[in-house]
Amino acid sequence: MPIRRLSPETVNRIAAGEVVERPASAIKELVENALDAGGRNIEIQADGGGLSRILIADDGKGIPRDELPLAVERHATSKLEPDDAGDVDLLRIHTLGFRGEALPSIGSVARLSITTRSRDDAEAWVIQVEGGATRPLAPAPFPGPHGARVEVRDLFYATPARLKFMKSERAEAMAISEEIKRQAMAHEAVAFTLSLDGKVALRLPAEHPGDEGRLRRLSALLGRDFEANALLIDQERDGVRLSGYAGLPTYSRGNAAHQYLFVNGRPVKDRLLQGALRGAYADFLARDRHPAAVLFLDIDPLYVDVNVHPAKAEVRFRDPALVRGLIVGALRHALHAAGHRASTTVAADAMAGFQPHTGVSTGPAYSPSSPSAQGFSGWTGWSQPAAAAQVLPGLNERSARVEPSWDGPAWPQQAPAEAASHDSPFTPHAPIDPLDYPLGAARGQLHANYIVAQTRDGLVIVDQHAAHERLVYERMKAQMAEGSVTRQALLTPEVVDLDPAEAERVASRAEELAEMGLIVEAFGAGAVLVRETPAMLGDTDVQGLIRDIADDLAEHGAALSLKERMAEVCGTMACHGSVRSGRVLTAPEMNALLRQMEATPHSGQCNHGRPTYVELKLHDLEKLFGRR
Repeated sequence: MPIRRLSPETVNRIAAGEVVERPASAIKELVENALDAGGRNIEIQADGGGLSRILIADDGKGIPRDELPLAVERHATSKLEPDDAGDVDLLRIHTLGFRGEALPSIGSVARLSITTRSRDDAEAWVIQVEGGATRPLAPAPFPGPHGARVEVRDLFYATPARLKFMKSERAEAMAISEEIKRQAMAHEAVAFTLSLDGKVALRLPAEHPGDEGRLRRLSALLGRDFEANALLIDQERDGVRLSGYAGLPTYSRGNAAHQYLFVNGRPVKDRLLQGALRGAYADFLARDRHPAAVLFLDIDPLYVDVNVHPAKAEVRFRDPALVRGLIVGALRHALHAAGHRASTTVAADAMAGFQPHTGVSTGPAYSPSSPSAQGFSGWTGWSQPAAAAQVLPGLNERSARVEPSWDGPAWPQQAPAEAASHDSPFTPHAPIDPLDYPLGAARGQLHANYIVAQTRDGLVIVDQHAAHERLVYERMKAQMAEGSVTRQALLTPEVVDLDPAEAERVASRAEELAEMGLIVEAFGAGAVLVRETPAMLGDTDVQGLIRDIADDLAEHGAALSLKERMAEVCGTMACHGSVRSGRVLTAPEMNALLRQMEATPHSGQCNHGRPTYVELKLHDLEKLFGRR
């Protein structure tokens, strides 16, 4: 077949296939135009999942009459300005849109109508495009002093084949809602109203710019639980700033749907950013759990390329290692500052599990040998109510206490001998009123695994195995950070064949790898020699480890595989080296464990992201018994 020039209509429809994938992507382009025009009140209407009708109305600066015909021409835009030589710098893009493809692409596959009034025009004008055919300008009514109203009807009517690939109207409407949420997260100072099939689905007033206004906007979109369990992120390194909010590890989700990433106010889906977010939580979440986070990266446009794909959802960084290091460092700093804090949803879930009983039990009589009676370790059983008063002297409404395996006061002035023995994992602290501590005073041990503690205004239930597992793990991490990683020499050094570029990258990081216990050196072109490996890895797959490290260095500029493997081994070792479920602890040991938890970062969750303790306030307990 001979080479032919495609008609402008065909070219526009091809471009529309990339830019306008579905109604949500068309709305994304139009909303970004409204934001670039300075709109502070943006209204979005969608009928039939956006396939029947879309309307975007804003109060921005509008389009002047003489520029309106250019607005629907391909590659015509007001967002790129040439220099004196006529050249346009595509590496310094400060606007959301810049390609000049959205309006002509939409007009080529739908019925497009743009009504606008600029600040300098006395009246409004409308231009219409149907299937790529443009109609002349005409005067039109307009409700505001300036702005634009862009209406799209019968999306994809000019390309019927595309309609077959659309999902249900409900699915398309949900995609539209998600897109508006992303745009609203990035621009808290802009008011958004979304109506679906004539019903208001989202109404967001403008918030004050800044962290407080942003958090209120996120609370309106993601719920109050996110607001209550979000950590403020605000770090800067080498001119790159990371801000936003990230959820506590115990506020994790089953998928990554609650991760929103923005670069210079632009919603993006970037593997580097997602990988950095996952890496920052690697020590705190199981593989099937995902953190909730809304992160904003502000970077000089010169150091990020947004012209990677027509949809502008992908970006490329000039220094990806800097960006990844900033994200991981900032998130871990915030998690460290959170200390032993756990999410509020943990207590809510616990409260939901309680079932009040008001009737008289007709079951078997209580017996000290029953499983329930063995719940409190060291509990002295009884069969008569009078015996209970002897076991629990001084019982009152505010501070009932059960002291397992120990008959002393609430806080020992001197530790009993068994608590100070060499096999005890805890060291008692100096005398102080333990009710003033965040985790309170230990009052008992349930089922030889759960410590019950009393606080000034409630109670705390601690999973002793999960809590001590985190304490041991943090201690092992500190040893790694100090460079005291034990190495084991291979009986026969192992040669790993790689691509020459990969081998050079691995060999160039020999010092960094040595700090983690891996000794490598160059072995000719395209190979590295491994002499020693971290002892904690045991009999590991050296070939696979080096190849994974090479892949990490190529993609992220950091040897993440070794760090993650060592972290995983540390977690396994911590699990096996911690206090096991079923071990009876003395009161000083239990109290010492609580004090160590309060002093250890991240102790609110175990290495798998599960909570180590549940706190119930006194008013929650009173609700259970109808006192409130």
